[in-house]
Formats: sequence, structure tokens, C-alpha cells
Amino acid sequence: MAITKIFTESVLAKYARSIKATPRDLIVNRTLLFSCAVYALAGLPTTWDQGSSSVVPSLPGFQKQFDIESGAKADDIQNFISIIYIGYAIGAALSFFINDRIGRRWSFRLYTAIWIIGQVIASVAPGWSALYAARIISGIGIGSLSVTGPMSIVELAPSEIRGLLTAWYTVVMGIALFTSIFSVYGIFLHMSSSKLQYQIVWFSPAIFMAFAIVASFFVSESPRWLMLVGKREDAVAALVDLRRLPADHPRLQKEIKDIEDSVTGIVSSFAGIVKETFTVPSNLRRLQQALLSYALAQLSGANSVTSYFIPIMSIMGIGGGTSESMFLSGMYGFSKFIFSLIASFFFIDALGRRRSLFIGITLQLISHLYIGVFIKYHQEGPVSSSASRAAIAAVFFHAFGYAVGLFVLPYIFGGELWPNRLRSFGGAVSQTFHWLFIYAVKYSIPSLLKTTNNWGAFLFFAGWCFLALIYVFFMVPEISGLSVEEIDYLFKGSWFNAYKRAQRHPVIDSVEDGKEELSEEPGNLELLDNIFWCIIDDTKFLQDGAIKAVALAGSWKLSNLCVIYDSMYDSMSDSTSRRNNAPILIIIQSPNSSRSRCLRSRPNKAPLNLLPEVYNVFQDISKKGNLYDAEWVMRVKRYWEL
Repeated sequence: MAITKIFTESVLAKYARSIKATPRDLIVNRTLLFSCAVYALAGLPTTWDQGSSSVVPSLPGFQKQFDIESGAKADDIQNFISIIYIGYAIGAALSFFINDRIGRRWSFRLYTAIWIIGQVIASVAPGWSALYAARIISGIGIGSLSVTGPMSIVELAPSEIRGLLTAWYTVVMGIALFTSIFSVYGIFLHMSSSKLQYQIVWFSPAIFMAFAIVASFFVSESPRWLMLVGKREDAVAALVDLRRLPADHPRLQKEIKDIEDSVTGIVSSFAGIVKETFTVPSNLRRLQQALLSYALAQLSGANSVTSYFIPIMSIMGIGGGTSESMFLSGMYGFSKFIFSLIASFFFIDALGRRRSLFIGITLQLISHLYIGVFIKYHQEGPVSSSASRAAIAAVFFHAFGYAVGLFVLPYIFGGELWPNRLRSFGGAVSQTFHWLFIYAVKYSIPSLLKTTNNWGAFLFFAGWCFLALIYVFFMVPEISGLSVEEIDYLFKGSWFNAYKRAQRHPVIDSVEDGKEELSEEPGNLELLDNIFWCIIDDTKFLQDGAIKAVALAGSWKLSNLCVIYDSMYDSMSDSTSRRNNAPILIIIQSPNSSRSRCLRSRPNKAPLNLLPEVYNVFQDISKKGNLYDAEWVMRVKRYWEL
């Protein structure tokens, strides 16, 4: 019984029940899934280049055309690998001036076309100068797509599966990574030495993305962007199509109102947007989280391992010949794809952002420590075959940790943290920093390996993983399951309070769930009929959880709403000091709270920001407030006497 309960009450099981309880048409409909799938293709160019650039220099045709000796020497491929990130940064910065002007669909088409042009130029480049220019052009397209892709998915997806759908972007990145490497591997094995070897690698994905441009004419435009530019009717129509709910449905009405509220009074000037981003404390906190998430992802060493996989295998004495090194590189890319699938379906939304980061970063830390120690001993003399196999396993173990944590989540954070009016600018700033930082890191990797005698580089990465754990604990709040508009509440107050806000009870979606939740409490309190229950951790989350609860209670025409707080009184909030002459919410507390404050705390309408038609459902029982209160006073008194 105890073992069964562990599984049935696990975070994953609760997430599965939550998805099951969500209306099927809300999360399984053609418009939503197809649109998100097309926007997710924006991730393909990024890792196609990352994967192919790590192994293309090993092709005889490339070596002959561009006069290099080997693809296994980090110094020889340093500029080729890193220069594209200059274009990434330029594209990400320019995207701000384009995204909100032409919309998400046309932005996707434009950036994809720029990338295709760069690929074509690279395929016919006669020498290094033309190749570098082509890679910068391709980088401009990739950098812009890295902003538009995740942002578009976030703006389309319902909160229940927003993390899952945004992770499709990284799933596509995983597919492109291993496909590009195995394409080069197959070409190496089966094609004679010629320019066509590397040309196929570069123009074949361009053909595929040309079809993606065609597919984009059948996807939905972002309702939030439509509302942003004043096209309310189009925005409502898009939401109806994406949610498969009628326009007068309470959930849809709430989402429309949230979007309208978030774009009300929007500052359209560039100076105003910059000022709001850098002077409003909650926005500045968003910026630091987006930037540090991307920075820590690179300082964890994962992308460096991918880009310099063959040289690193050579350092570890594992790679062998070119064919074996390419195969291992392809398997590494394939493993990252599988791991990103696991992260998408079983970690990000199911376990939450914080837990996923803790698990992933810890695995990376352990892997780096082992690899660093292994290389140190390998340099001093022969090592056992089992130690070598364990080193290979550690590399793949590291890939799993990266996929669960710092690979997927920075893209989700970069897309979902920002309010609508700042999302384009915030995404552009964070991605520009991201790509410039990657350029600096990847360009410096050969020097880092030399300076630290190879093994020290992995201890350097491990140290940053440890710092990342501390950062996540104190500064990364849990945003899983919250709407884009509700996230704003979490970024108010101290920057170092994330660990205090990490554990929240889920909203209870029915009376039966409420009974089950209370069944473990002392005394097994009797429930009143026709009451909607929800559990919220403390007053800081009154707005986050209670809005959802009241909206559902209103749509179900329930006669009352009861919210149980684990810690009602909170000195950081003024919610408990407000009064409502005819209280609608009735609140009790757990034994951990002060008994003297238990029955004095009263709810209020002000912070709920409810739709009038929802709140009015409760007006006919406003005179019964004292009666319900008296009944609960009796029950709470019995509760304390147990």
C-alpha cells in the first residue's frame, strides 16, 4: 500500500492526472500541435551546424578544399567552429526590430530564408574568406530563429503543457544534431573525396527548411502579438482555434483578459522599452535569470564537448581513427536527442523547472569530476579498459544531465519569463548575450585545454556546475503550470527567495479531490456540500492559485469557495490586513500557523482581479458569509482540540 501510494502521489502521477483532467481539445488539436511543430523547426539550423561543423573538417574533400591537415586538432578548426556565433549575436539583436513589426509567422519565414542564403554561399565558397562570410550570414538567420522559435511556441501554448511544447524546440535540435553527424559519417564512408562531400551536408537541410517556409502559411499567428498590434478580433479568433473552446468560455475569457491586461498601456518606443526592462526590478530579475541561465549552460561545458567532441575523444585516448570518432560523435548526438525527449515528457512540466535543473546539473557535475580525474591518470600512464569504458559512459551521462537541465530550460526561460510587451526585446537581448558568450567560450576552449593540461578544464566546468546549483536554489523560482501573465507575480520581492516559493500545493480541481486531500488531516473534517476547494501555500500565491480556483468555481456555479492556506499569515504581504464586509472565501490554517491569527484572517476581492461575470456568481450568497464563517469556526475549533 505504501509503495503504491509513493507512485500514485508522485509529482509525475499528479502531472498525468492534471493533463487527463484538462479538456482533450485544449491540448490535442491540430492547429496547436501543427503550429508548435513548425515553429519548433527554428531549432534545426542551430544544431545542424553545431553537429556538422564538429565533424565536417574530418572529410577529405573539406581538408583538400580548405587546406587543413586534420579535424582532430582543436586549433585547426577553432575559427571555423566559432565565427558563426558572431552572426548569431547580430541576428538575435536585429530580431527585436523585426519580430513585433511583422509578426511571428513572417519573422520565421524571413530568418529561415536568410539562413538558406548563407548555406548556399557556403556550399560554393572557394576559400576561407567566402566561407567565413557565409557562416556569418547563416548565423544571422540562426540567431534570429533562436529568438522567434521558443517565443512563438510560448505564446501559443496553454499553461498545462507549455513546457512540453516549448521543449519540442530542443527536441528538434537533438534530431538535427545527430542527423547531421551521421550524415557526415555516411558521406565519409560511401562518397569519394570531392567538394560534394561537404556541399551535401550544407544544402540538404536548406531544402528541408524551404518546405518549412511553405508550411508556415498554415500555422496560427500568435494571439498575444495580434493583441499587441490592436487586432483584437483576430486574436480572439486565433485563441478559439488554438484552444478549441467557444469565445464565451470562462477559461478563454480569462486568457483574453490576461493578455489585454498585460498589453494595456504598452510603451511602444524603443527608449521606453529599454527603460522598463532595466529599471523595473521584476524585469531586471527576469533579465538576469535569462542571461545567467544561458551563461551557466555554456560554462557547464556541454556545448564545448559537442563542438570539440573528436579532439576531446583524442585527449581521452578513446576515439581511435576518424571513422570511429565520427561514429561516437553521432551516438553522442543521438543520445542527446533521446535525453531531450525524456526531459520533455518526464521532467520539465512533470517535475518542474527547479527539480529538473537540480537533477541535470548534479549529473553534469559528477561526470565532469570523473572525466577530469580519468584524463589526469591517463596522462600519467596506462588505465584499465573498464576505466576507459566508464569515461565514455560519463560523457553520455553528462549529455543526459545537460538535456534534463541546462539544455532545455534556458530556451524555455528565455521565451516564457517575459511579459508580452517586453518579450521580443527580452528575447533579443538574452539571445544576443547567449551567442556572444558561446563565441567567447568556444573560441577559448583550445586555450583552456592547453592551459589546464586538458584535465583541469573539466574541473573548471565542474566548479561552474556547483555554482549553478547554488544559483538555482536561491534565485530560480518555479514557474511550471503558471500562465505567462501569472509569472509576473513571482518576480516581485527579493531576488534570493526562490527556495521559499518553490514548494506549492496544487490547485484542487474538484470537491472529491478536496475530500481526498483532507482525509489525511486529524479528525477527518466534514465537508459542506457544493464547495470548491483549493490548496495554496501562502498569501504570496493568492493571485496565482485562487484566480484559477475561482474561475472554475464560477463556471461550475458552486455556491461557495474554500481555500486552505498552509501559512496564511505572511509579513511580506498585506493581503491579510484587507477586509471584505461580506467574505466569500473562508480560510483555515494548518497547525504550523499561529492559532491566534487563524480565525482573524479574511479574504478579499481586490487582489483576485476576477472577471465581473465570474465574481457575480457568488453575489447571491453574500449575506450567507457569516453563516458559513460560523460553521467553519466550529469545525476549526474542533480541529485545534484534537
